[in-house]
Amino acid sequence: MKLATWNVNSVNARLPLVLEWFAEAQPDVCALQEIKCIDEKFPYEAFESLGYNCAVHGQKTYNGVAIVSKHPLSDITRGLGGDEADEQSRYIEALIEAPRPVRFIGIYLPNGNPLGTDKYAYKLRWLERLHARMAEVLEFEDITVVTGDYNIIPTKDDLWKESVWLDDALYQPAVRQAYQGLKNLGYTDAFEAATPEGNRYTFWDYQAGAWQKNEGIRIDHHLLSPQAADRLVGLTIHKDARGRTHDEAKPSDHVPVVVELAD
Repeated sequence: MKLATWNVNSVNARLPLVLEWFAEAQPDVCALQEIKCIDEKFPYEAFESLGYNCAVHGQKTYNGVAIVSKHPLSDITRGLGGDEADEQSRYIEALIEAPRPVRFIGIYLPNGNPLGTDKYAYKLRWLERLHARMAEVLEFEDITVVTGDYNIIPTKDDLWKESVWLDDALYQPAVRQAYQGLKNLGYTDAFEAATPEGNRYTFWDYQAGAWQKNEGIRIDHHLLSPQAADRLVGLTIHKDARGRTHDEAKPSDHVPVVVELAD
């Protein structure tokens, strides 16, 4: 079973490239982030034509997450608990009704920049709420995958040049410790368990020729429950997606990351 994540940076603006990749890669399930549209504007028909069911938690102009799956979806939760005042669409959870069911959680964690602002404080609070939910989910003893754009660079090996990121919210000690705290609950970073050869980055900025110079970072992650980690076959970073163009669209600054679990 192939389970993917992809921050598409506006699903409608990049739809031709997105659909092209789906047709080629054929993921069974994919979490999408930064769809940047309300639910009604999501391109359901385009994904359904490829055989996918869709669950969407959209937001006008910003954020927005979705799950698309070749299998039926149930037990859908939109929004992360713990703060009723939080109106940002960054969390979606569903049970993938495959022959061996999978609890699949897609997240778009706050960026948090600049430091010393409410945006950074919001990121830390969101991480605390995520920690609480991920602890709860473990009690179900499901095959669980928590995937998405975490906006966290876990280690210095996950960036092209450490000095550039020292004052960035993605690489702060408190943020990296929070990510480690999620692993301490019992989750496995799929990349660390099945490190692919070659490229390890999942994001290259549009600015300063970062893509051309391979100045990237790893911020798109799959965290696996013990039941999922036991079935991990491999992980693939689809780097080629970053270099693709289309008459109607340029690529996202993120690329798809796919884990494969044994049945």
